[in-house]
Parts: sequence; C-alpha cells; structure tokens
Amino acid sequence: MKNTAALPLVSICCITYNHAAYIAQALDSFLMQKTNFDYEIIIGEDNSADGTQAVLERYAKAYPEDITVVNHNPNIGAIANQIDTFSRARGKYIAYCDGDDFWTDPCKLQKQVDFLEANPAYVICCHHSTVINEDGQKIYEKAAPHEMEFGYMDLLLGIREETRSGSLMVRNDHYVNAVGKLDWYSQTYGTDLLFKLYILSVTQQKIYVMPDMMACYRIHKGGIWSMIDGKVRKSRMISDFNIVVNNFDYPSTARRSLLRIYLQKYLLFELRYLKLNNAFNTLSNLF
Repeated sequence: MKNTAALPLVSICCITYNHAAYIAQALDSFLMQKTNFDYEIIIGEDNSADGTQAVLERYAKAYPEDITVVNHNPNIGAIANQIDTFSRARGKYIAYCDGDDFWTDPCKLQKQVDFLEANPAYVICCHHSTVINEDGQKIYEKAAPHEMEFGYMDLLLGIREETRSGSLMVRNDHYVNAVGKLDWYSQTYGTDLLFKLYILSVTQQKIYVMPDMMACYRIHKGGIWSMIDGKVRKSRMISDFNIVVNNFDYPSTARRSLLRIYLQKYLLFELRYLKLNNAFNTLSNLF
C-alpha cells in the first residue's frame, strides 16, 4: 500500500467520534482498496468516550505504515476535526469518509483517480451510495444508477444528487485548506455541501458522479445530521441557506431562484416560530 520513499497519490481522510460500533468496518473498507498507487489513511479521532480509540489503536498497531491516528483531547468538534485532518493530507487527491460510513468496492479509489487524471475539467469525483440504517439494513438505493455532473449553479440551487461525503474525492489543491480559514465555514451545519460549493466556486470546475455503487451511508441515532429533531434540522438548513446567500456570488437569475426556494421551503417556518428578524434579513438580501 505504501512506499515510504514516495508521497501517496491519495490521502484517505476520516473523522470519527463515538463510532466504536462502525469504525472497524470503515477501516477495513479503506485497507481493502486495490490500487496501482500508494495511499495513506489519516484518522481524526475527536476524544470519543465509547471505545473508538481502542479500535483505532489496534488498527494503527497492525498497520503502522498505513494508518495515522490524530487524537484530539479535548474534543474540537467535527468541523475543526475535518479541517485539521485535511491539512495533514499529503496526497494529490483526498478521499473522504466519515467513521460511521464505509466503502463497498475495492476498486473505488482506482476508478476515481483514473477518472480525475484523465479529466482535468472536474475537481471532484463522487459516486452512488446505498443508504442503510444502524442495523445495516438497506433503506435506499437508486434503482438505475447513472453518471451525472454538477456545476456551481447546480449546487447553489440544491441540485447535488449522489454527492454524499463518503463518496467524495477532491483534488488536494490550495482551496481545500483555504475554505477552513473562512469565518463562515465554522458556522455551517451541512458542512459537506458548503465545502463542495466553495470548491466549485473558486475553481469553476465540476463534479462528476460515477454510475458505480461503491459506498454505504449510514443513518443512526448518533449521526450528526441524519437523526436530529425536525425543527432543529429546518433551523440549521435555514442557517446554511443564509450562509450561501451572504457569502457566495451569483447572478440575478440565481437570486430569483434562491428567493423562490426561500419562499417555498423556509419562510412559513420562520413566521410560524416568530423568527421575523431572520425572515426580514433574508428577504432583504434576496430582493
């Protein structure tokens, strides 16, 4: 897997917190990758309290040249953990996966690298994923996976099918670390979307989605996003929406589309819960 005399072509970056029940499956899916290049595995462990650290210690001991575990004590939070983990990546490409998700195809990395090497107009390569619950049962899988591509305007307007973080491979250029230095980034909730949106905004390149089903995205009670209260989720979506409105550039046609999205999805919620100042500020920015 690794030639210690050479830099890896791919850095697998994984952040984990209280994933004792799942992290071994993620690590095994990293280690099973069959490639004609070197890759490294960097794990950002955020002071878990459930035995995650013990699992990581066992794997790091078994694969000392392949796995680097960065322990944070005290806990620094998911966004800071992601920023720190990405900053340690030495590869030309970063492949990302949370510690509660995993890959299912041993050729995943090879396929994505081959595509990005041959297609410089794309900055991110993703693929289809199966959605499972905490017992490993399938909840969703696209019936007929097909290739797709998305540009900056697509993501701006919420069009991003099958670009889950566990499928993402991105070119590891200066913009990857630059996004972590922006004030608004630490305030995001759907951080993976804002990360992709920023990358497309500064590169003016595209995301390619391969038709292959090569990962599992897990919904469980400990998930940061997937199992939170509906009211809290909606509030966080509105917060991220306003970050987009206030920090990204877009033409007047997109402004009208964003206004329509706000009116259809968020305005009634804010009025219902008397978030009148929030509604006024958002509408002022979009008119």
